[in-house]
Amino acid sequence: MSDSFGLSHIWLHGDAVTRAIMALLIGMSIVSWIVIVLKALDVWRYKQQALGSEAFWHSHSLSEGLNVLGSKGNLFHDLAITGQEATDHHQAAQKQLHDRLDVSDWVTRSLRNAIDDSTGKLQNGLAVLASIGSTAPFVGLFGTVWGIYHALVAIGATGNAGIDAVAGPIGETLIMTALGLAVAIPAVLGYNALVRGNKFIIARMNRFAHDLHAYYVTGTRIAPSSQASSLTHSSH
Repeated sequence: MSDSFGLSHIWLHGDAVTRAIMALLIGMSIVSWIVIVLKALDVWRYKQQALGSEAFWHSHSLSEGLNVLGSKGNLFHDLAITGQEATDHHQAAQKQLHDRLDVSDWVTRSLRNAIDDSTGKLQNGLAVLASIGSTAPFVGLFGTVWGIYHALVAIGATGNAGIDAVAGPIGETLIMTALGLAVAIPAVLGYNALVRGNKFIIARMNRFAHDLHAYYVTGTRIAPSSQASSLTHSSH
């Protein structure tokens, strides 16, 4: 019996199901790491935008503040533009609808929709990590069970039930469980880290939107508590 055991040995001597399970786990690992790296870069970039959003309020004019925030693609720049466009639209509509529209509600809804869109962008890919983190251990366990079954069948066919004949094939199949855990653990840790980063960004966006709401509606930055509450809890 060969003393060489490991992933390469499993791949070379395994059947089609075993190879498919290994390929699936390796593929899941690659996908999870790609998502983790790309989303981590996004979170880092958006955090820098969030930390720099306070400079908007130290500008002398709206146009200068928008330039400080950067170009399109900055979540806070897009949020400020959304509030400005909502205010302009409301003022134009007022002339036709004779003040039947409420500027506070209109700006609130527009900002809330923009935050929801940005939240959806931030959460893209997290479902993939959650799925991989929850299913990879079971995929690896299935590979172990499948491998143990075939190892026992082979041992029974040869009639050699000695410890040297059993330990190798059975121990080798347990590698599949370890591989499943090796895929799942980074996915779960990455998911939790990205969720925490997203919560920070979304909280900063809500705070920024509260101030924008007050600025566009009343001309001052600090929003009354009732307006801030309405922006947070309003729905589409």
